[in-house]
Amino acid sequence: MDGALLAELLLSKGYEVHGIIRRSSSFNTQRIDHIFDKLHLHYGDLSDPLSLDMIMEKVKPQEVYHLGAQSHVKVSFEVPYYTGQVDALGTLNILEAMRKHCRDAKLYNACTSEMFGDVLEIPQKETTPFNPTSPYGTAKVYSFFVAKNYRESYNMFICNGILFNHECESRGHTFVTKKCVVGLVKYLKTGEPFYLGNVYAKRDWGFAPEFVNAMYLILQQDEPDDYVVCTGENHTIKEFIDECILNINEYDNDYVNKNRFRWKLDDKNREILWDDLNDKLVIGIDEKYYRPNEVNLLLGDYTKAKEKLGWEPKVKFKELVKIMMTNELKNSNLW
Repeated sequence: MDGALLAELLLSKGYEVHGIIRRSSSFNTQRIDHIFDKLHLHYGDLSDPLSLDMIMEKVKPQEVYHLGAQSHVKVSFEVPYYTGQVDALGTLNILEAMRKHCRDAKLYNACTSEMFGDVLEIPQKETTPFNPTSPYGTAKVYSFFVAKNYRESYNMFICNGILFNHECESRGHTFVTKKCVVGLVKYLKTGEPFYLGNVYAKRDWGFAPEFVNAMYLILQQDEPDDYVVCTGENHTIKEFIDECILNINEYDNDYVNKNRFRWKLDDKNREILWDDLNDKLVIGIDEKYYRPNEVNLLLGDYTKAKEKLGWEPKVKFKELVKIMMTNELKNSNLW
């Protein structure tokens, strides 16, 4: 998602854009199909330092945006070794390739609010200590500090962007926001329920295109530094679902009864979403979606980004949900 949005942004600014893609049995380029012929793509892998060496030596980039990662938190518990290889050592591989072949290039290193984990301070800012609770968050802490180490040791222009959750219409279907949007529309079409884990987790959700613009701004500064990028407000997954339902009602007021959906307790005393009109389950709770160690609250402070980059979010929670839900409804052929 971020890579495609960033490529669009850089092309619009006249950049020659190169990207790294992994070899797979089937092409997965739908997010960049509309700009595919404008990109210079190279086969490589973050876990393969030789491929990164060859690409950096050949391209000699002026700016590097390191966004690649195994970024699914729940999956990181199932493939912790792979997550570490890609998210932690992958960053080291990028840094070494740059040190050898394009030391004067600027690097943006994508970090994550998951590094704060079981938070030690509210809200979280650049000086907040990290306390990760997942292999993904832990690997990204290594990525953060190894990038900082190369910046200080080799006088390289390296910046860490600590981005909080950010979404848009092209979000992957395995992430909870997109899962809710798609799941609700699918329920309206088929009556098929879907299942979630912890609906009380609080996240600071922003609009991905705005966050990608922050990445660009970070590399346009005179000095390298680290920045938190967020909206400064948080909401539960349950609130996200409620806002989705409000947008369904607004989209076609005649189709959906405004009192059709409600939360109620199941036989294990867990809140589930129920369709009173058809007396059916809409959203159930399945413990397989629980994380072994949950991050219950993330809330960022973007003061530094506002003061130094002139960046602040314009799209907040309600508008974000509206953008995602309206897009899904328009493409659903429901009405």
